[in-house]
Amino acid sequence: MRIVVIGCGYVGLELAEQLAVRGHDVTGVRRSDGGIEAIEAVTEAAKRRGSDGSVDDTGSSVGDVDAVRADVTEPETLPALPDADAVVFAASSGGRGADTARAVYVKGLRNVIREYGSRAAPPDRLVYTSSTGVYGDHGGGWVNEETPIDPTTEKTRVLATAEEVALSEAADHGIDGTVTRFAGLYGPDRYRLRRYIDGPVTAGYLNMVHREDAAGAIRHLLETDQARGDPIVVVDDEPVDKHVFADWLADECGVTRPEKRSKDERIADGDLSAAARRRIRTSKRCSNDRLRALGYEFGYPTYREGYREAITGFRADHGAEEA
Repeated sequence: MRIVVIGCGYVGLELAEQLAVRGHDVTGVRRSDGGIEAIEAVTEAAKRRGSDGSVDDTGSSVGDVDAVRADVTEPETLPALPDADAVVFAASSGGRGADTARAVYVKGLRNVIREYGSRAAPPDRLVYTSSTGVYGDHGGGWVNEETPIDPTTEKTRVLATAEEVALSEAADHGIDGTVTRFAGLYGPDRYRLRRYIDGPVTAGYLNMVHREDAAGAIRHLLETDQARGDPIVVVDDEPVDKHVFADWLADECGVTRPEKRSKDERIADGDLSAAARRRIRTSKRCSNDRLRALGYEFGYPTYREGYREAITGFRADHGAEEA
């Protein structure tokens, strides 16, 4: 396949590498010089990964990974995007507010769909990366693809609108959309180990997915031609109570278990915005039963496997003095 990854960043670079290892040709799209350089480094990384067997060997030679500079908020730059069999929209708003999110996730996604929809040979598929945040609060109950979404913040309402664009407006152009709802991403450079072992830790559930599995789920859906027109929850096997997680991390790192607080105690501090208070109150557990049923095998099925690298690094650096 020829795949274009728009917003080829934290997950996108990993996805490009996994796809290239398996013989697919990938174009990564970024705005900045640093982003372009990161994409250009993927081909060599994919060659090393393929030769050391760290990704399943499909018998294919390593595919090409090219870099293209474009900005989804500037439609005049999008003709630079090559034709493709599938497009993955993984652009980020950079953690900024709802207005920036709307410009990237809704208007930017529309720009990409219109650009490709106007071509003689549009892509067959579009994958949009969303968030489990669109579910809102379920009082600690389980949610899945059948659960109605209930976004409760301005930013998650933007994400919900973008999901509709990816599924409905793409279809208007003959492109089958898929929405992947990511739980909290973690992995290299995004382990939150110190946050949890230092404390204090506020009560609630953590729904997580390792970067390699976030990328792997998209790769699997593309390679197996599944979930056209559907949302898919991308989360690991075991949502975990934050207090349980923090104690496990502390024990594994050989340090004292952290201080813990209830949600009411944290909110009573009085230093949180209304949006932050809503986030703390929000509680749910996300199910990956559908993704499992579609045949995806997790490299990091729980936080225990996923945090092992971070724990090993911590103990190497601090274990002798803190254990």
